[in-house]
Amino acid sequence: MTAEFLVTHSGGFHADELLSSVILTRLFPQAKIIRSRSPEWITPASDRIIYDVGGAYDAQTRIFDHHQRGAPLREDGQPYSSFGLVWKHFGRDYMAASGISDTHIEALHASFDASFVLPIDLTDNGALSPSTAGQLSTLTLPSLLETLKPSFDNSDPEADDRAFHHALSIARSFVEANIEKKAAKLRAEALVLKAIDATGEGRVLELPLGMPFRPAIVKAGADHLLFVVHPRDKDWCVTGIRRADDGFELRADLPAAWGGLTDADLEAACGVEGATFCHNGRFIAAAKSRAAALEMADIAVKTALIDAATSATAAP
Repeated sequence: MTAEFLVTHSGGFHADELLSSVILTRLFPQAKIIRSRSPEWITPASDRIIYDVGGAYDAQTRIFDHHQRGAPLREDGQPYSSFGLVWKHFGRDYMAASGISDTHIEALHASFDASFVLPIDLTDNGALSPSTAGQLSTLTLPSLLETLKPSFDNSDPEADDRAFHHALSIARSFVEANIEKKAAKLRAEALVLKAIDATGEGRVLELPLGMPFRPAIVKAGADHLLFVVHPRDKDWCVTGIRRADDGFELRADLPAAWGGLTDADLEAACGVEGATFCHNGRFIAAAKSRAAALEMADIAVKTALIDAATSATAAP
């Protein structure tokens, strides 16, 4: 499949056609973006892809608009914008072109659609108002991209196109970073699940480097795990595991006697040579070596189990 032209509407721009352009310019880097409402451009032809303009949706003739009567809806009845339509038909190819592993493409396609594409679709169609973000409403991605439009009294005939291309480069960075973050989480999940298998019934999970770990721990049902140990730069960390995504409560805190201590004071409190730091919130500690971090984690586990048993005994 080739395209010489990527055609979208002229005038003021919105997030949906900008983000559609991010996807399409990656797949068709030699194609020229044409911003026009002229019939000769917004009529389907073999040399172009048309989106957010043209009054039709037909993947066969490569026109992806959503403003017409009978505009396409998702299976659950929610509306598409041009971005959702372009992502539906070109998103998988975009990820393949971006170097995403074949094994992750389907999961990422669905995840990115739900968390990034759908909110853009809903906002563009008026089904979701940025005002729902409260004081952050002007900092939502659609709002931020639209601040890059030229002012109303800018009479430069090239101002709209110049602003569009400037905004396109910024929109591209958000798409690429978001997809890479999601891909990284899937790579991390594979590493964490492997480490969980190696840990067995142990309470401390050791990882080869810092990475997102809670989603994989939850997925594996590894409820017995209390702490994670991993290297960070020249140090090693002992980290607690949050009970839920939306809170800060841990499965187990680091010992109360360690909170806020560093270096010699922490070494004295925990009895581990090489202990260097414990956050006052007792969710993370650091040590100079792997052996010291594992020893601290072992002490933290024993302390947490004793505290839990004591609390259970004291309960009425």
